[in-house]
Amino acid sequence: MFLDSLNWRYATKKMDPTQSVPEDKVDQIVEAVRMAPTSSGLQPFELFVIRDPALRAQLREAAFGQAQVTDGSHLLVFAAWDDYTDARIDAVYQQNVALRGHTETLQGYFDGLKANYVPRGAEVNYAHAARQAYIALGFALAAAAELRVDSTPMEGFSPDQVDEILGLRAKGLRSVVLLPLGVRDTDGDWLAPMAKVRRPRSELVTELD
Repeated sequence: MFLDSLNWRYATKKMDPTQSVPEDKVDQIVEAVRMAPTSSGLQPFELFVIRDPALRAQLREAAFGQAQVTDGSHLLVFAAWDDYTDARIDAVYQQNVALRGHTETLQGYFDGLKANYVPRGAEVNYAHAARQAYIALGFALAAAAELRVDSTPMEGFSPDQVDEILGLRAKGLRSVVLLPLGVRDTDGDWLAPMAKVRRPRSELVTELD
C-alpha cells in the first residue's frame, strides 16, 4: 500500500556509498517529476540529475558537508525559472497547440497568464516558480518511497554556490532544493531505528461537514 511506503521512508541521514540506485528506478522518479502538476501546466523549473562524483563533491561543499550528497549514487537538483517571460509562456502555449489544437479559449487563457505574470517582479515570479518545483519534489519523494529508494530532501545549502557550480543563472534558473538518492546504511544512521514523528490527525486536520 502507498501509506506503507510513506511509513517506510524517512530523511535518510547515512547512505551506503558502495551501493547505487538502479537506473530504471531513477528513471521512474524523474518521470514522476515530469508528470507532477503545476500551476497552469507551466512546469517553471528544470531538474538536474547528477551522477558525476567530482561534481557532487563540489556540491557537497555547497551543502555544508552533508554526506548524502556524495554517499548517495544520484543527486537531483530542482532549479526554478528566475522569472516569467512572454517567451517562456509562449513556448508552453505552443506545446499546448501542438498537442491539443488551437482554440480562442486556449489563446485567451495564455494571453491572460502573460498579462498577469510578466509585469510582476522577478522575485515574486521566482517564488511562484519555486512553489511549483516543490510540488514536483513531493512527487519525487512519493515515487522514491514506492520504489524503496532512500532520499533526503535538502534546503540546507548555499543557493548562490550551487547556482555558480552548475551555471544556473546563465540559464535563467535558481536552485530551490536538493534531493540525494541512495541506499540507507542502517548501521550508521542514527535516525533509522527511531519512530516516525508526525502530528496526530486530530491536531492537523479540521473537517468541516
